[in-house]
Amino acid sequence: MPRYPFLEAADRDRIQDEMSWDARQMPKTIYQLLSRTVAAHGTRPAFSFQITSGPQDRAETLTWTAFHDRAVQAANLFRSLGINETDTVAFVLPNSNETLFALIGGTIAGVVAPINALLDAENITTILDETKAKVVVTLKGFPKTDVAQKVHAAVAQAKTVEHVLEVDLNRYLTFPKSWIVPIIRPRVKPTHGLPVQNFYRALRGQPTTLTFSDSAGDRVAALFHTGGTTGRPKVVQHLYSGMIYNGWLGTNLLFDTEDVLICALPLFHVFAVQVEVMAALTNGCHVVFPTPAGYRGDGVFDNFWKLVERWGITFVLTVPTAIAAKMQRAVDADVSSLKIVVSGSAPLPVELFNRFEKATDVTLLEGYGLTEATCLVSCNPMGEGKKKIGSVGVPLPYTDVRILHCDGDGTVLKDCGIDEVGEICVSSPGVYVGHTYTEPAKNRGLYAANRFLRTGDLGRLDEDGYLWITGRAKDVIIRGGHNIDPAEIEEALAAHPAVAMAGAIGQPDSFAGELPCVYVELVEGAEVTVEELRAFAAKHIHERAAVPKHIAIVDELPKTAVGKVFKPELRKEAIARVFNAALADAGLDAKVAEVMDSKKRGLTARLEAGPAADRAAVKKALGEFAIPHEWRD
Repeated sequence: MPRYPFLEAADRDRIQDEMSWDARQMPKTIYQLLSRTVAAHGTRPAFSFQITSGPQDRAETLTWTAFHDRAVQAANLFRSLGINETDTVAFVLPNSNETLFALIGGTIAGVVAPINALLDAENITTILDETKAKVVVTLKGFPKTDVAQKVHAAVAQAKTVEHVLEVDLNRYLTFPKSWIVPIIRPRVKPTHGLPVQNFYRALRGQPTTLTFSDSAGDRVAALFHTGGTTGRPKVVQHLYSGMIYNGWLGTNLLFDTEDVLICALPLFHVFAVQVEVMAALTNGCHVVFPTPAGYRGDGVFDNFWKLVERWGITFVLTVPTAIAAKMQRAVDADVSSLKIVVSGSAPLPVELFNRFEKATDVTLLEGYGLTEATCLVSCNPMGEGKKKIGSVGVPLPYTDVRILHCDGDGTVLKDCGIDEVGEICVSSPGVYVGHTYTEPAKNRGLYAANRFLRTGDLGRLDEDGYLWITGRAKDVIIRGGHNIDPAEIEEALAAHPAVAMAGAIGQPDSFAGELPCVYVELVEGAEVTVEELRAFAAKHIHERAAVPKHIAIVDELPKTAVGKVFKPELRKEAIARVFNAALADAGLDAKVAEVMDSKKRGLTARLEAGPAADRAAVKKALGEFAIPHEWRD
C-alpha cells in the first residue's frame, strides 16, 4: 500500500496538515533520489523492456543497481561530450532501456529534452534549435521506421548539435531476426558531418561512478515540448523539484515498492516520465515497457491482458483511446493482480468508464495534469463511493487550484464561487512561476496574481472540492491525448487559392476523443471540391495526425465583431453532426435538437426523442463520447 491513504478528499488535507512541503526534506537532485533508491532496493527489478509483445517473448530486466550503473555511465558519457548543467541532451527515440539511460543520465549531467519520434524532420529541427541541443540520441536505421532518417536530416539543419549517438535495437532481438535485421535495415547516410557513435557501446566504456560533482541543488533538468504535434512548439522547463514532487505524489498516494507498473506511453510524454518513471525512481517499484512503440506496437492491445498476467501488473496509467482499444478485446487472461487504472490526458467518456469497470472488475480513476505544471494536478480518491464519474477528482496535496476570471496580464478579475465556470489556475511545486516556457514572451500573462499558472482549461469546483473540466479557453485539438495546433491546419488550407478563410476545431470522436476537422469559406466566385481540399491538406500539413478528417465548405464562417472565426458555433455544428450520425448508424429514433453552452457542463447536446426512442440505448451510444448530453423534455 502507498504510504498515505487517499480514499477521500479529506485525506489530502490530512497529508498537508502533517507538515509543509519544504519540511519534507526531499532529495534535491535526480542523482540523490536514484542513489537513495539503489541503497534501499538495489537487487529488486527496476525496469523491464520487451521488443515484441508476446506474453512469453524475451525481455531484458535491470535491477536498480544495474540501472544506476547504466544511467551514471550515460551521464559520464554526456559530460565527456561537453554536456554541463545548462547544456541539453535531446533524445528522439522509441521506448527501450537505452531511452531510460538517456533520460535519467541526461538529467544528471545536464538538461534532457525528450522529442516525439513521430514528428517530421522540420519540427524536430525546430525543437533542437529551441532547446539548444548539443547532443542527440536517436535510433540507428531499423526496419519499419524512419526515425533515423528524419533525425539525421533534422540534425543537418540544426544550429547547435555537436554529437549524435545511435541506439541499435537489434541487440534485443533473437535468432533469426537478429541475423536478418543487419541485412535489411535501411542504410542511413548522414549529411551533417558530425561524429556518430553507438550509444550503448560508448556508455559501457564509462565508469559506473560519477566522474563529476552532482548538482548542488535545484535547477532545470528537463525540457518537454508541447503546444501541438504540428506548428511551432512551445518548450516547457521542468525543475528537479517539480519532477521529485510528482514522483513523491505517485509513491505516497498511488503505488508502493511492491507494485508493478506497465508503461505503454511514450517516454516523451510527461504522464510516462513524470509519474511512472519518477515514482519508480522514488520508491523502487518495477516498470515494464512493452515494445518500442508502446500502445502503437504490433500486438500490444491484443496481448495486453496476457502481459498483465505475465508480469503481475498491479497498476496501469493510461489514456482514453487506449482504454477504448482494450475494450475491443476480451479480457482473456488472469488480471487479478491489477488493482487500479488511472486515466488522464483527455476526457473519459462515461460509457467507456462503466464498460471498463464492468469488464475488468478493476477500479478506474480519472485524473488531470498538464506539461506546464510538470504533470499531476488532481485525481479522484480511491475510496468506495468517493470518486465522481466525469470529474478529474480533487487537487493533490500541496496543489492549490483556483477557478478565476483574469485579464490578459493575469490580473484576477473574479474568484469564482462553487460550480461557477472559469479558468483553471494551478499553484504547486511543479509550477515554475515566471519561467514555464523557454521563450520569455510566452510567459507574459501566464500567471494569475503572479502565483497561479493559467492552464487555458475551463472548469469548476463543486461543493465537495472536486474539479470538473468543462471546456478549453485555449484553442488546441486533443487527439488521443496528443495536442494539435489548429493554426497549422488553417494556415495550410488558407494557402489554397480558392480558400478565403478556414476554421479548424476538434470534432468529437468515440475513440480518439477528438479528430481535427475544418470549415472553409471560399474566395468569392471560386470553385473547389472537398476532395481537392483534402488532397491539398494532406500534402501541406506536416503531421499525418493533423490532417482533417472532415472538411466542410460553408457559405460564410461565423465571425466575431472583429472578424475572427467564432469557433464555438463550429464546435456546436460538429457535435450535432457527429452525434446525429452516431444515432442514425445505431438505428435510434432521436436527434440533436440543439447544442447549448451549459454553465456547469460546457457544450452539451440537447436531444429530441422520436416516438420509438430507446433512451437507454441512446445513453449507451452517446456515452462513448466525452461531450455530455441531456433530453430536451
